[in-house]
Amino acid sequence: MDEYVWPTGPNVPAPHATRRSWAATVEALPVGSRVTGEVCGRQRFGVFILLDGFPEAMALAEIIAMPPGAELPTIGARTEGEVISHVEHNHQVRVKLDEWTTSGALGAGNG
Repeated sequence: MDEYVWPTGPNVPAPHATRRSWAATVEALPVGSRVTGEVCGRQRFGVFILLDGFPEAMALAEIIAMPPGAELPTIGARTEGEVISHVEHNHQVRVKLDEWTTSGALGAGNG
């Protein structure tokens, strides 16, 4: 899939909700935490993920954490990974996907 879209849909948290819950999100998901979720947005720089159990949080898996030859997961794909940082200015949980540490590519059949 070569489609690039910003996160949309009824489950995507509103910016004010993400901002309001930011302190609780950071506390609940410290660096090193394991997370799972669904890809809800896809851009050339990475994918946005709705995190299971955190309806007001938004995660981003950036291509800087992606090995050469790997592909971005598609919209709707289920994925998992590890929290690698928190970005205060846009209230995003940064994630390194497991697929990027265990294989050279991520197929559309994962999920």
